Amino acid sequence: MQTPELWIRGLGVYLPETRVSVETAVAEGLTTAEEAAVHDMAGAAVAGELPAPEMALRSAREAYGQAGADPDDTRVLLYTDIWHQGPDVWFPQYHLQHHLVRGDVIAGELRQGCNALFTAMELTEPHLRGAPESATALLVAADNFSTPNVDRWRSGAFVMGDGACAVLLGRAPGLARVLSVGSMVVPELEELHRAGEPEFPPAATTGTALDLRARGRALSEKGEEDPEVDLAWFTLQQKMMLLVGRTLAEAGVGFGDIARATFSNLGPGAVEHRWMDVLKLPMEKSTWSHGRTIGHIGAADPFIGLRHLLDEGGVRPGDHVVLGGLGSGVTLSCAVVRIADAPPGS
Repeated sequence: MQTPELWIRGLGVYLPETRVSVETAVAEGLTTAEEAAVHDMAGAAVAGELPAPEMALRSAREAYGQAGADPDDTRVLLYTDIWHQGPDVWFPQYHLQHHLVRGDVIAGELRQGCNALFTAMELTEPHLRGAPESATALLVAADNFSTPNVDRWRSGAFVMGDGACAVLLGRAPGLARVLSVGSMVVPELEELHRAGEPEFPPAATTGTALDLRARGRALSEKGEEDPEVDLAWFTLQQKMMLLVGRTLAEAGVGFGDIARATFSNLGPGAVEHRWMDVLKLPMEKSTWSHGRTIGHIGAADPFIGLRHLLDEGGVRPGDHVVLGGLGSGVTLSCAVVRIADAPPGS
């Protein structure tokens, strides 16, 4: 989808100061050196008892301040997450509406998975099209995995980190212009995130621990009997190539125009073979070297990576950056942004 009037006006990030290294986790018996070698992550950002919605609020305040925007001009608020946010039948987006945005704006929670911020961008773009330049949309992603039913070191084939990111979109120029954004889905792989587990009652109501690795093994075992599973994985890679090509074409950008790329922190293999090979870029053009130090922070990863590039001088005015993510479904999303010629405050 082309987005000719869409800008990232503010990009707020909250990362807890506490970082636990893999070496510490191994020494404490939380994981093994062999398990750590598989994902090659260096550590995780750990929030302790700080609620995810509070981290989201802090990142959102930073985004508004960075943009010099008034929360009263917000048209849409979308909150994304992949893990539980607070008390049952309580919805975290209203925490931000209560303490920051206020008013009768459309507010919703997206449980789309690790690419949810891209879906949020696609959903909010029509609300900003033709709106006054002061109008904004607030998109946030936040998760805290410091809960009893998650083992951040062993629940998945990666390390889970805590944190939040807020993306403030609008028509007025800001940090980066969004040139295009899009998604595709391979529904044949929806079983990946439920294989081997009963669908009812939901695991959250029974106290069952999250074990994504076991689900992956269960699907692999099914694949030994069912060739459709392997075909679905092939379809995923094919659609990834199609999505990247389409999104670049809609942005009017060629492969040689891409300066940097930032994706979900799922491990070097996932980043390199699923994304960087498709983009024809070496790994050093990704943000993996930073992502491996904080862990996989749900849907926030690609935009935390973009903020890291901006903060550390990893991009220059006019550079094109590709962002991407995969989510349960299996869904895949991609966006192309161009760094502003004159960022606010320059």
